[in-house]
Amino acid sequence: MINKSLLEPKSIVVVGGSEDTTKPGGKLLKNILDGEYNGKLYVINPGRDKVQGIKSWKTVNDLPEPPELAILAISAQHCVTVADELAKKGTKAFIVISAGFSEDSPEGAKLEESLKKIVDEVNGTLIGPNCIGVLTPAYNGIFTSPVPKLDPKGCDFVSGSGSTAVFILESALPKGLTFSSLITVGNSAQLGIEEVLEYWDNAYEPGKSSNIKLIYVENIKNPDKLLKHASSLVRKGCRIAAIKSGITEAGQRATASHTGAMASADSAVEALFRKAGIVRCFGREELTTVASVFNYPKLEGKNLVIITHAGGAGVMLTDALSGGGLNIPPIEGKAHDDILDILNRGASASNPIDILATGTAEQLGKVIEYCDTKMDDIHGMIVIFGSTGLSRVFDAYKMIHEKMKQCRKPVFPILPSVTSAREEVEFFLSHGHINFPDEVVLARALTSINQTPEPADEDIFREGIDIPAIRSVIEDAPEGFLDPATINNLLQVAGIPVVQEDVATSKKELMSIAKQFGYPLAIKVIGPVHKSDVGGVTLNIKSDAHLLSEFRRMRKIKGVKSVLVQKMQTGTELFIGAKYEPTFGHVILCGLGGIFVEALGDHSHGLAPLTFNEAWSMVRSLKSYPIIQGFRGQEGINEEQFVEIIVRLSTLLRFATEIKEMDLNPLIGNKNEIRVVDARMRVEKNEGEDEGEDEDEVESAPQMTQIDTDVKKSKR
Repeated sequence: MINKSLLEPKSIVVVGGSEDTTKPGGKLLKNILDGEYNGKLYVINPGRDKVQGIKSWKTVNDLPEPPELAILAISAQHCVTVADELAKKGTKAFIVISAGFSEDSPEGAKLEESLKKIVDEVNGTLIGPNCIGVLTPAYNGIFTSPVPKLDPKGCDFVSGSGSTAVFILESALPKGLTFSSLITVGNSAQLGIEEVLEYWDNAYEPGKSSNIKLIYVENIKNPDKLLKHASSLVRKGCRIAAIKSGITEAGQRATASHTGAMASADSAVEALFRKAGIVRCFGREELTTVASVFNYPKLEGKNLVIITHAGGAGVMLTDALSGGGLNIPPIEGKAHDDILDILNRGASASNPIDILATGTAEQLGKVIEYCDTKMDDIHGMIVIFGSTGLSRVFDAYKMIHEKMKQCRKPVFPILPSVTSAREEVEFFLSHGHINFPDEVVLARALTSINQTPEPADEDIFREGIDIPAIRSVIEDAPEGFLDPATINNLLQVAGIPVVQEDVATSKKELMSIAKQFGYPLAIKVIGPVHKSDVGGVTLNIKSDAHLLSEFRRMRKIKGVKSVLVQKMQTGTELFIGAKYEPTFGHVILCGLGGIFVEALGDHSHGLAPLTFNEAWSMVRSLKSYPIIQGFRGQEGINEEQFVEIIVRLSTLLRFATEIKEMDLNPLIGNKNEIRVVDARMRVEKNEGEDEGEDEDEVESAPQMTQIDTDVKKSKR
C-alpha cells in the first residue's frame, strides 16, 4: 500500500549518495537538492564526511533519527541488509533503484523476495527494485533527466520501465504537457501498476486530484484490479491512456478452431482496456498526444472544422480524421458565403477552410468565432497555422490564444513550425496551452479517444440462463471436444437458439430424422476439425436419394462413424468464438461466419462477461456491419438477437471457464431469427484452477490470474 512516507516524507536518506552526478546516487541526490526539498535530508556514504554539501553518515546506526523514506542506490547484495536495518529502526517507505534482482538471475530473485519480506513485515511501502524512482510535489526522487516542474493539473504517470518513462517525458514536455507525479515501479516486487491505480482511485478528490492518468505497462499481473480501479477512476471523471507492450505468442497457439487462430493475449489486453474505458496507445508520441487532447474540453460530437493556411496539411488531417470515424462535413449555404466574405479572394470555405498564406490574424480570429457561435452542428475546431518564412506569426498565435479562452467549443492548435517559429511556439506554450506539431498524430489521438467506450457496467446478464444447469453439464462432460448433444444442451440452458438437429449412425436413423424434420436438410460429419476441408458438409439436400448418397460418401471419410442432420436454415452466415486467455478470462470474437471468418480478417472482440452496450459496440465496429444491416437489397439480420446471443454466450463462459475454445460457426441469421448451425467446444479441466464460478460468489470482473510476456529486460 502506498503510504504518506513515500509521497510526503518529512525525512529522506539517500543510501549511496555520491559526489559523482554521473552515478545514480549522485544524480538522484542532486535532483533532490535542486528541487529544494524542505524536509531533513541524510546521506549514507562510508567514504565521505560530506556529499554535495550534505553531512554523510557511515552506517544506518549512525543516523540521528530513522528517516521516513530510504532511497537505495547501492549494489543489490547490500540492499537487503541495509533495508533490514532501516526497517527495524522505523523506516516505512523504500525506493530501491538498484538493479541486479529478479530481472538478472535466480539469485537476484531471492534477494528481491527477501527485500519484499522485510518491508511487508513492517507494513511499509516498497517501490522497485530496478527503477528510476518517484517524483512527487514533495521531492525529486529520480536519478534521470529531464525533471519536469510539477503542476497539480498535470498528468499522474506510472511506468513499468524507467527508461521508457524518460522517453515519454522527452516526448511530452516540448508539447507543453505537464505532470503532477511520476512513479516507476521497476520489478514491482511489492507494488505494481495495479496498486498505483488502486491508490489513485482510493485517494481521488474531485477538484484537487489530477484527472489525467497515464500508464506504461509491460506485465499485467492482476487484470481484475486494473479493471476495477481504472473503471472507477473514469466514472469519477478521470481520463486514462495506456501503452501495453511485451505481448508475444507464448508458444504454439491452438488451431483447433477459428478463434484459436485469431484470438491472442493482445486481444485480451485490447478488450480489457475497452471494458475499463482506457484509451489504448501504441507509442510514446501517441500516448503524449492523447494526454494532450485530454487537457482540452471533450468533444460533444463528431463534426469538426479545419481552419488552415496550408492546403496539404488540411487534406492529410481530413483523411486521417475521416478514416477514424470523425466527420469533416462540407460547409454550405449561408455559412459558406459568410465565411468567404471574411476572407481574401481565392480562399476556400468548404471545410477545410483555407484562409491562404495571405490570411491575417484578424481574419483567422473571425473565422474561429463564426464557427464557434454560428455553426451549431460543429463540435470542435482544428487550427493549422505555421510560419511561411516571410514574417513572424506572434499575432496569429496571440489570436489563437485569445479565441481558445473565449470559445465554448474546443479548439485544437496545430503549430508545426517548431524550429522556424520556435519563439512564437514558446510564447504560445507559456500561456498554458499544449501544441500538436503533427496533424496526423493529432487525428489518430482524436479518433482513438472517440472510439473508446465508457467503462462497462458491472452486472452480469443472467435472465433466462440456468447457471446450475451449466455447471452440471460441464462437471459431467469429459475433457476434449464435446459431442453435439452436450454442446446443444449447454447452448439451450444458456438461452441460445440452436437449429433443429439430430445424429444418425445408420440409414434407418437417417431416414427417420429426415421424415421428422422435412426437407431441405444439411448433413455434416462429426469429427474433423474443419469439415469443409474434407468434404464433410453438404447443404440444401431436398430428396431421399441425395441424402442417402451423401451419407454413404461421408461414412467413407476416415474417422467418421456418424453424421449430424440439421434442418436447413437460410440467411447470412455469422460467427461468434471465444478463447480462454490465462489471467484475463474469455476473449469473445464476432463477425461474419463461414469461410469469411479468417478470409476477411474482420472481427471484433470483447472480454467476458459482456454487457449489451459492449456487444452492440462489437457488432457495430465490424467493417462488414453494412452487410449485417442489409446491403444493396440483401436482407439484413436481427441485430438485437445477435447482440443478445453474444451476451448470453459471455455469461455461459463466465460460469464455465473450463471451456478453453469455442466456435459458433456459422450462425444463420435473417430479419426474423438467428440460430446456431454448427458449434465446437473444447473443455480442459485443471483441478483447483479455473473450475467455473459459484453463482452466489461470482464477482463482476473476469476470471483472471496472470499473463506471461517476454519482457525480462531492465526496467530502468
